[in-house]
Amino acid sequence: MEPVSSYSKNYKVEVDHVDFNGSLKLSSLFTYFQDIAGLHSENLNMGMETLYENHNVLWVLARIRVDIIRYPLLNEEIIIDTWPQEPDRVGFARDFLARDIQGNILAKAVSTWVIIDVNTRRLKKTKSVYTGYPPTVKERAIDCKLGNLKPRGPLEMVYKRTVRYSDIDVNKHLNNSKYVDFIMDCFSLKDHEKYSIKSIEVNYSKEALPGDSIIIYKDISEVNSNLIYIEGINEKDNKLTFKTQLELEAK
Repeated sequence: MEPVSSYSKNYKVEVDHVDFNGSLKLSSLFTYFQDIAGLHSENLNMGMETLYENHNVLWVLARIRVDIIRYPLLNEEIIIDTWPQEPDRVGFARDFLARDIQGNILAKAVSTWVIIDVNTRRLKKTKSVYTGYPPTVKERAIDCKLGNLKPRGPLEMVYKRTVRYSDIDVNKHLNNSKYVDFIMDCFSLKDHEKYSIKSIEVNYSKEALPGDSIIIYKDISEVNSNLIYIEGINEKDNKLTFKTQLELEAK
């Protein structure tokens, strides 16, 4: 297949992709994004196996923002499109758009991916693997700048979670979608019955490995503006693992 500027795939929302409300779990949407990003990377001759075998590097999601218009339901079919921007020195930008079969937008996302050395786990420059794209789609899914997330008030510990077998992926670290499950577990079932996530931005600061204990903290000082800040600290070295800001919406 010739390299293409944008890539599209249909997904059916299966029973293991939804929550107790029968709506697509946010972590499942992240899994869809990861899947289609990998497929398009393969089409562009920059897939996971190619980078591992030829350059000894791994793809890692560094930052992402997702805005949700409507959560698809069990057995619903959706279409996701993705396209990259020209990379900068260390980051590969990639956008996503999810639609229903009538063409209505369900969710949109912008993200930044990086590559890390398999052995040292250090960042590598994009030029070490980048061989060029077809003409890129200039339109962005969301007009925003990723990055500046910080608490505005006191942080309160919510719970502690150990990274285990079911949390890790082929890179042997906590998968990006699992962070979202960790984040969603900060809220009670009653909270999930009353509210949904309208927007989420996540910064993945440091990979979490099997056996690591992540202490989750929450700042609710701006809850009256429907904003919640959450971060995870690795108990082993007291370093930031991730941080996120959520915008809530009443159901």
